[in-house]
Amino acid sequence: MLARDRRGEPGLTREELTGLQAKARGFGFWGLSTPEEHGGMGLDAVTQALIHTELGRSYVPFTFGGEADNILYEANDAQRAEYLVPTIEGDRISCFAITEPGAGSDAANIRLTARPDGDDWLLSGEKTFITNGNDADFAIVIALTDPAAGARGGSTAFLVDRSMGWTSSPIVTMGPAEPASLFFDQVRVPSSHILGEVGQGWRLAMRWIGRGRYLIPARAVGIAERALTMAIEYAKTRETFGAPIAANQAIQWMIADSELELEAARLLVLRAAWLVDTGADPRHASSMAKLSGAAMVNRVVDRVLQIHGGMGYTRELPIERWYREVRLFRIFEGTDEMQRLILARDLLRGHTKVGLA
Repeated sequence: MLARDRRGEPGLTREELTGLQAKARGFGFWGLSTPEEHGGMGLDAVTQALIHTELGRSYVPFTFGGEADNILYEANDAQRAEYLVPTIEGDRISCFAITEPGAGSDAANIRLTARPDGDDWLLSGEKTFITNGNDADFAIVIALTDPAAGARGGSTAFLVDRSMGWTSSPIVTMGPAEPASLFFDQVRVPSSHILGEVGQGWRLAMRWIGRGRYLIPARAVGIAERALTMAIEYAKTRETFGAPIAANQAIQWMIADSELELEAARLLVLRAAWLVDTGADPRHASSMAKLSGAAMVNRVVDRVLQIHGGMGYTRELPIERWYREVRLFRIFEGTDEMQRLILARDLLRGHTKVGLA
């Protein structure tokens, strides 16, 4: 992995990833969130959060197979056979497309339109920063079907095969992620490819986004655990001026602060997942977990790199890649600023109360 990173190559090829996923399936780990009736494990949210934390501890960018976008379960019988089941089995790759050049945090500002044309719809516009956009053979596209009603009341989700005519272009980032821009130029999509109902696109989009707001910080907890453990071991063995650097108060305080913030974030993540399992509204708690976890892992990895000094800055260790990777956690699926807006708005409007979030 480290050697590939130094050569600028992907950490895992798709063939290697699917091979590892097949091995995991042999152990019984397949489709963590997929209902048992679809061949998955149907795990509760707390257990999923714990597993994502463990995945974060690994430098290998592994994800379990057997998963499909949660909103794909809104598909009708024909769509399930064409999209849901093959995606769960790993025969198809999907991507979720809502973000646009002018609609990131302001997701309601989408401009990609779907215009009716007989029994079909013509999609025109651009999506950007789409995860899996370069590999996907179909996209779940949120498009405006009623511009006058706006995104919240006039958007619709479409299942759009790449073969229908959309194209993608990779976006090079500072980290290992390589999202894509997707381009639609009068792409013809049959009405039978509408996911859910016309006008339900915003509801489905928010449901898709909401799931990541406790799983992303769960992975952040795992990365911070691994990185902090490395820093502790290094501090005990690296000597300067005749003594381990662990003897220095400056190092001790970085380690102590990291542990404090790590455990606080862990509890916020588990609480958000627990609320999902109880059937309560988890959105406020998930925003707290996302905001706390993303900020925490950035601070912890920064301290860990500092403790390692020059070696932390090299590509001989995984720390510098984590440094680049976790910076994204404060941006995607809800920026820090958006989480603060959500938290303040919920409290000021009385949607939740202090101590009862």
